[in-house]
Amino acid sequence: MNKPITYLSVDDNFLDLLAIQEFSKNHQNIQNIGSYSNASDAFLAVKDSKPNLIFLDVEMPEFSGIELLANIRELVPMAVFITSHAEFALEGFELSALDYILKPLTQERFDSCIKKVQEYWQMKNKAELYEIAYEKDSLTIKDGHNRLNIRKSDIIFAEAMQDYTKIVTQSKNYLTLCTLGDFVSQFSDNELVRVHRSYAVSAKKITERRTNELYCGNFLIPIGKTYKTYLSQI
Repeated sequence: MNKPITYLSVDDNFLDLLAIQEFSKNHQNIQNIGSYSNASDAFLAVKDSKPNLIFLDVEMPEFSGIELLANIRELVPMAVFITSHAEFALEGFELSALDYILKPLTQERFDSCIKKVQEYWQMKNKAELYEIAYEKDSLTIKDGHNRLNIRKSDIIFAEAMQDYTKIVTQSKNYLTLCTLGDFVSQFSDNELVRVHRSYAVSAKKITERRTNELYCGNFLIPIGKTYKTYLSQI
């Protein structure tokens, strides 16, 4: 049986901590090992228990969740911000946060986050040593002794997952040890288009565009505010 994903949560609002605990009860494979109202106590708990995941607020007494994560980044594989402050999202992603949730937290949004956490954790443990080589029309991913060839034209979208990038094709997903920015830089203009801080899509795979999201077949991809103008020019 797979071990559960252990998590700590830190927020100076008791009701927000309680919401995380209650919503997590719907997921048997994540385990709460501590809830803290300030970053100082959470810092000591992380050093002692080394959780797989931490949920953090941004603004807290003494020092912020951003500062806390900067000091524990090497100790915690996954981090998720749950906060009222959208303006700190960029700093959160620069610290390789896996997700950034705006309050009020809902069960639906929490479930979506946990799905991403689970997928990242499973793929990371399975594909820790994936290496990637770029060619003109394809990618070659080295997985142990195997070499997997992926045509660039088969890629539907790529998603940032902390310091990894998930590559999504119709038949299979892959995880590579590189940032989304570095991955996209290996493609020619419009071959893979950045539409969100966490997503880049194949322009040819876009089947429908709405105000804040687009479809690539059955996949729904959010559009970031700063990418709308560029996307409209394609």
